[in-house]
Order: sequence, then C-alpha cells, then structure tokens
Amino acid sequence: MINFEWYRTFKAIYQTGTLTGAAQELFISQPNVSQHLAALEAYICHPLFERQPRRMVPTDYGKLLYTQIIEAVEKLESVEADFRHSCAQPMPLTCIGAPKEFFQMVIAPRISDVDAGFIFEFGPAKTMLEKVIKGDMYFTLSSTTGSEKNIVYEPVMEERFVLVGSPGLDTAAFQKAVRKKDLAAAEAWLYEQQWYTYSSDLSVVRCFWQENFHKRPIIKPRLVIPDFDGILKALITGNGVTIAADYLVKDLVRKKELKLLWEGAEPVVNTIYLVYDKTKVTTRQVETVKKLLHL
Repeated sequence: MINFEWYRTFKAIYQTGTLTGAAQELFISQPNVSQHLAALEAYICHPLFERQPRRMVPTDYGKLLYTQIIEAVEKLESVEADFRHSCAQPMPLTCIGAPKEFFQMVIAPRISDVDAGFIFEFGPAKTMLEKVIKGDMYFTLSSTTGSEKNIVYEPVMEERFVLVGSPGLDTAAFQKAVRKKDLAAAEAWLYEQQWYTYSSDLSVVRCFWQENFHKRPIIKPRLVIPDFDGILKALITGNGVTIAADYLVKDLVRKKELKLLWEGAEPVVNTIYLVYDKTKVTTRQVETVKKLLHL
C-alpha cells in the first residue's frame, strides 16, 4: 500500500523545486525526502523528476501525477489541520439531539452566546434517547423520563399546549361556548373543524382532549404533517386548527398570523428534560449545554 507521506513529499518537492526546500517545508531531513521520493518512483515504475544541479525538474510523469493528486492531498491536509485544531480545543464537539422545532425556536437564537462547538441532530425523541443510552450521542431533549443506569433527566423547561387556528377562521361560536363553559358545544364546534396534526395517532391532540373533555377525541385529521413548523405555516394560509406548544406559536399569535383560540379549561403542561449519561460527558460539557439552554 502506498504511503500518504510519499505524496506529501512529492508535492513539496514539486512546489519548492528542491530536496532541501521540501525538507524545510516538511520539517524532516533531506535523506528522508530522498527516501520518500525513491520509494514513490519505485512504486510507480517511472522517474518523477530530472535531477539537475540546483533544481528538481518534473518529468511528464511527474506533471501528470501532480495534477491527479494535488486536490486530494491538499484536501486531506486541510482535514488533518482542522481536526488537530478541534482536538486542541478544551472541549470536544458536543452532539445534541433535539426536535427541529425546539432547535429553531429555543436553541438557534442562543448559539452565538456560547463559545463552543456543537453537532445537532434532528429526529424522533425516542430515537435520540436511544442514542444517548447506547453512548452514540452526548445529549438529547426528551419529554419522558426513564430509570436507566447513569442516565440523568434534568428539567429544562415546561411547555403548555394550546389550541390555535388560522387567522381567518370564524371562531365566534366557539368563543361563546368557552365563555359560558359549555364544553359540549365547544367540543361539537371543534369536531366540525379541519384538523392539522403532527401524527396520525393524535398524541398531542389526545392529551389536550382528555385533560379538557375527559375522553378520547374522535377526529379524522385533514392533514398529517410530521413537522410543527410545516403545520403552522399551513395554518397561516389555511382554514383549520391544531394543538401546539405555546413557545412555538407565541410570536405568530402576537403578529396575528395565527389565532389563539383556547388555553384549555385545565392547562396541559409538559416538562422537557435534558438527558445525558453522567459517565460519558464532562462537567464542562454539561455546563456549556446548560448555558446554551439558559439553565
């Protein structure tokens, strides 16, 4: 197998034009430069330079080889330099799993406040949690807790689920029912609406419904969109309703791009936890992520 250092040495000779110049650039001895070049020429079975008194002049084979490898060699050298720089930092890149919507609304505006490197990964909460438990990820955010050995579940924030609708939706009948605390009429109105949901199992809607109407909802959603950002954008130009976390909709409601229809007779609150394996993260990593989350 060919040695990458041979290519690095060949590049240095080609660019400096001398064995001495290449040795100085690579911080190795001139005999080592000569040895690398001889080994590469033996491997290729062709001379790569013509040895002149004060100059190494590339042959046609040398010129051809240089054009073929220079981009790859410089790319590998760049990767090596970047990786060395990353490893020299006091804290490694920290991988964090999070729902995309939480990242966009809560984490993204705070990234510039923290001087650290992060790798973010989006995906289902269950998948991200499994990665932390297996040791494939440092941190994740979860709305559920467990009892796995060494896994820490630390509260980050509370989200409240609220009912929101399109800005042009006629909600007079619903608001009247809510004011009169006529939950039967309110429920009947909701059944008549077009529902936009995150999943077919109506997990978020079901939780809100059971808390307020003390039963399971009988709803056939018009649209199932596994992305709350997509749901809210569709609602802005549509004519429907959904249940969403308050932090996702507060700015849209303030701008009157969505209507806040109901916070519920009983608040539906969910705790979000920062999850990590205490045996696989450093104290500084934990402190940095908490700073990112303003804990």
